[in-house]
Order: sequence, then structure tokens, then C-alpha cells
Amino acid sequence: MPELPEVDALKDFLADRLVGREIVRVLPVAISVLKTYDPPVSALEGRAVTAVGRFGKFLDIDADGLHFVTHLARAGWLHWRDTLPDGPPRPGKGPLALRVALETGEGFDLTEAGTQKRLAVYVVADPGQIPGVARLGPDPLADDFDEERFAGLLQGERRQLKGALRDQSLIAGVGNAYSDEILHAARMSPFKLASSLTPEETHRLYEALRVTLAEAVERSHGLAAGRLKAEKKSGLRVHGRAGEACPVCGDTIREVSFSDSALQYCPTCQTGGRPLADRRMSRLLK
Repeated sequence: MPELPEVDALKDFLADRLVGREIVRVLPVAISVLKTYDPPVSALEGRAVTAVGRFGKFLDIDADGLHFVTHLARAGWLHWRDTLPDGPPRPGKGPLALRVALETGEGFDLTEAGTQKRLAVYVVADPGQIPGVARLGPDPLADDFDEERFAGLLQGERRQLKGALRDQSLIAGVGNAYSDEILHAARMSPFKLASSLTPEETHRLYEALRVTLAEAVERSHGLAAGRLKAEKKSGLRVHGRAGEACPVCGDTIREVSFSDSALQYCPTCQTGGRPLADRRMSRLLK
């Protein structure tokens, strides 16, 4: 799933290519991708793009006051085309969900792999009208997201750190991969209760959050859309690397599997050398 660093890089990539250009066609291929219908996507046609922004994991293309907002979900992606194919795309079983064409002949496709169709596109006058945007917590890389604000969010939070970091209404933009990376950098168990953190641990987690995301954004900045997935994977130290050696201590990275996801961690760095039970509803081995 694209998370804050990849969506931020896509924002910059698209801003360089879209701002000042006119949208001439928006062609939905999979109707299920459209989550709003008034105004229709055709209302974007003939408008020039004035800005490209980001809300958490949502990408926002502002076309002269009308917003094309997309959430790529778990298996969605954006593919830039210097030259779009001739003729309209044909509906079918392929991954193509929607195409946006510019006056220049350039444009982009939104695709989604797999059978769980969660890619979402909204056309709205105000992104705040989108429920997922309206409920977002603060952006962890914002200038005003200081340690005091972070500590306030965690105060009284009875969930485990892994779940708290992934909650978009608490902190916007962090998903499964970067929550693993942040917790590894902070040397904390994914199952530690957020409310149990000491001031020193809160400081450590805050620094890990900011540094991990900032470094990922820096690595991704300036890359073409087609290279962002590979860059993300190459920069991860524990997520997706079960069975490999931890780059910090050399211990074997372990995994806990759930019904629809998995987390990875280093026992030596994060849980005092003790493995976590690899079953649903796992709890920290005390």
C-alpha cells in the first residue's frame, strides 16, 4: 500500500507534469472506483490543473477549484504515460480502473491489482467533504506536529502501538510498512500499549516517527512514479524481510501473521529477545 512518503513523492511528480495543463478526458473503466457522482468526472474536462496536494494517503489534484481526489488503497497505483494510447480504454478484467488525458497527449492511468477493489476516486468542491479526509489526524511531518502534540495523542490511548500508529484518525499517512519501520527504529514492541510509554519512550518514538518518514520522503523525492515501489522496498529494514538478518543486530527478523496482513519485527531490538506468538490476537509475551 502506498503510504505517506510514496504519496508525497507522487504529489511532487504530478505537480511538475500537471500544473498549468488542461484535462481533456476522464475515462472511468471500472465504475466501482467512483465514490462520488455529483459533480460527474466529466466536470473536470476543460479545466486546468492549478495545484497538486496530499491529505495523509489521499492524493488531491485541484483543477481550478474542483478536486480530483484518489486513495490508492492496498493494490492501487498511478502510471504516468508520456503518450496515451489512441482510442478509449476497453472495460475488462485487466487492472486499469481510470484514465486521465491532458491536452498535450500525456496523462495517467490508475490501476488496481487483485480482486479486492478498494481504489477510490472522488470529485468534490472541497476535499473535506470526503469522510476519509475529514477524519484524518494530524500530518506527522507538519511543522506544528511537535513532541508535545504527539504525547497528547497517545495519552490515554489503550491500543497497542502498531494499531495506534496505523489509525488514520490519530496520525495521518502511516500504514503497515512504515509502522513496522518506526517501531524498529524506536526499539519498541508492536504490542506495547501506547498509554504505557514513559516520557523517554515517547521521545524515542516521536523521533523515530519523524526521522523514518522524513528519510523515506527524501529517498523518494524526484523519482518517477514507476520507480517508487522499488525504492520503498529497498529502503525497508524489517517490513517484508521475515527470515532475513536484522541490519542493526543480526538477529533473524520474525513475523506475526493476521487474517489480512502481517507485521515484522526484530526480537533482539524490540522485544528483549523474546518472540511474539505468531497467531491471531497475539499478545506480547511478558
